[in-house]
Amino acid sequence: MILSMTGYANTHADFAGGSLSVELRAVNYRYLDVQLKMPDELRGLEGALRELLASQLQRGKIECRINYTARNVANGISLNQNLLQKLSLWNEQVQATLPNAASLSVHEVLQWRGMLASAHYRDDELRNHILNSVKSCLDEFSASRAREGAKLGAFLLQRVAAIEALRNSVAPHVPAAIKAFENKLISRLCEALTQRDDERIKQEIALFASKIDVDEELSRLASHLSELRRVVAAGGAVGKRLDFLMQELNREANTLGSKSVDAEVSRSAMEMKILIEQMREQIQNLE
Repeated sequence: MILSMTGYANTHADFAGGSLSVELRAVNYRYLDVQLKMPDELRGLEGALRELLASQLQRGKIECRINYTARNVANGISLNQNLLQKLSLWNEQVQATLPNAASLSVHEVLQWRGMLASAHYRDDELRNHILNSVKSCLDEFSASRAREGAKLGAFLLQRVAAIEALRNSVAPHVPAAIKAFENKLISRLCEALTQRDDERIKQEIALFASKIDVDEELSRLASHLSELRRVVAAGGAVGKRLDFLMQELNREANTLGSKSVDAEVSRSAMEMKILIEQMREQIQNLE
């Protein structure tokens, strides 16, 4: 299944130590760019979180927002005595050197990282809760990207079918168009030439006809469309591959239009270019 680079998901979890909310959103980007927005006290998890997100995401600008609210239950909270003693000693040492320095307030002491120890959770438990919440949100996020990718895949295959129909409608026109052009050109050349040389004229016409023959372009179009179907069916991170195929399809459609000597072929080539551009725009959304 192909995946969209855009997506959104959020989860919320309550546990003994507090509550967690995780939000994931993504927009198109050429590479993988992960932005983590979370409280400073959780920054120690940044490496593990980046590794977790990179295991499922390959492209896109990803914003992961984590909010954590500790549950302050009076009978479940105790002071970290070792840290408290260290802060007291440090406070005395600072004031001995800087007599005018303000002492730490009770609020500042209580806000010091690691000062409040809860009987309900430890750091490793909090870590597990956060990683599990992010995993859950990532699963929902990936599912939303897969749903959007399925819609984009259907959109692309519809355009492929339309280009194939145009390509098939062009093929029968080509021989008759070339023959009609040859006859018209022979007639005009014969009128212009005072000494008629039918063999030389026919050679020149045959050479020019080979230059306006579009059989090769039609064949390559069919090949590229077949490959596009295969890539979409294979799924995975196909954005770059499909973007390359759009360049190839556009090149063939341009050549088809420039070599055309028939109004119907020219019209079909223009319609192909419109459909290819529609696909190219949507492929920018794919991983």
